[in-house]
Amino acid sequence: MIHPQAIIEPGAVIGENVSIGPWTYIANNVVIGDNCDISSHVVIKGPTRLGKGNRIFQFASIGEDCQDLKYAGEPTELIIGDNNIFRESCTIHRGTAQDKSLTQIGSHNLFMAYTHVAHDCMVGSHCIMANNASIAGHVYVGDYVIIGGMAGVHQFCHIGQHSFVAANALVLKDIPAYVMASGQPAKPFGLNSEGLKRRGFAKEIILTIKRAYKTVYRKGLSVNDALVSISDLGDDSPELKAFTDSVKNSTRGIIR
Repeated sequence: MIHPQAIIEPGAVIGENVSIGPWTYIANNVVIGDNCDISSHVVIKGPTRLGKGNRIFQFASIGEDCQDLKYAGEPTELIIGDNNIFRESCTIHRGTAQDKSLTQIGSHNLFMAYTHVAHDCMVGSHCIMANNASIAGHVYVGDYVIIGGMAGVHQFCHIGQHSFVAANALVLKDIPAYVMASGQPAKPFGLNSEGLKRRGFAKEIILTIKRAYKTVYRKGLSVNDALVSISDLGDDSPELKAFTDSVKNSTRGIIR
């Protein structure tokens, strides 16, 4: 149901079975997929494309111009997948021309109240950002990442898949896949083993990842020497590769 007091510009495209509450504003360059539920007092600007089954709570601001002072009104975009939840007062900004002109969010994510996703971020699927967590511009977040409440992530950082960022952490460098991070600045605190178990990782795979983690973090080796030592093990599993790739491809340097 679309409430008669909702403001929907003529160019907006609304899918089937979409609910839109009163005093919500949807701009003319917004596309909303089927079965979305949008509460009252929501603002969605664009160009923005939402997939199916998304739920947006009151006072959220989706697809607004970014806060980067270099932004000069260029046509940039926000793309959101399916079945995400955006709780009260979330702010999700579009990209900038200095990057790919795109902010992108996957599917099945939970953004709790007052979370912020800045311009040009790439967020995967099945992630959770707890209350007041914020990621700055150009941040990459892999699948199944959890970012605790009040945590902040510096611009251009990469957070690898299945990693865990504790509440109040300040992330200034990249976090490899599967790693738990905490502190200001964030430091590594072991593997997210419990999360991997819950997601069905085999015991043998978790043990292999633990060995790789210890090689990088416990043996006093340089990053390059640690990667060589891991490759000498001859394990080419995709799960291990996700860890080594996130270490090898880091441009800001990994937390250590």
